[in-house]
Amino acid sequence: MNLTRRKTARALFGAALAMLSLAAAAAGAPNFAGTWQINPAKSENLGMMAAVKQTLVITQDAGELRIAETSDFQGQKTERSVRYDLKGAPVVNEGAMGGKSTTVAKWDGDKLVVTWTTEGTVAGTQNVRTENRSLGADGKTMRVESIRGTNKPVVMVFDRVQ
Repeated sequence: MNLTRRKTARALFGAALAMLSLAAAAAGAPNFAGTWQINPAKSENLGMMAAVKQTLVITQDAGELRIAETSDFQGQKTERSVRYDLKGAPVVNEGAMGGKSTTVAKWDGDKLVVTWTTEGTVAGTQNVRTENRSLGADGKTMRVESIRGTNKPVVMVFDRVQ
């Protein structure tokens, strides 16, 4: 085999191997699809958020995860939609407190890690929050751990209702 054919064969083999590893990773990824309600008793560091009644309806396919969120805090109801590209492309989403955030999602084993980046209050600065989403072993609970800087993580635990 001449040198050009060997290089082509190696390149094709490398590409095929990369595609197989991506497919294997996606095949083993948890499926968060369903309807979820927050369980403040199982959650941690919620502060005032412990009084929020929150429901998430999640749809998921190989390429994206969508969350339709409804919240009720002292009679004030809000709704928002969030979309994550599961292949790692940045997506602009509305943050929980309003304002736009750039989100980047990636798989880390059986966890979905999403980095939220927003403009800081001081010109030229940014705020970064990391969200780790995972399923309980029974698939009936979902844990969302949110970390901003050196603050204690806010841990929201949701129970599957559908």
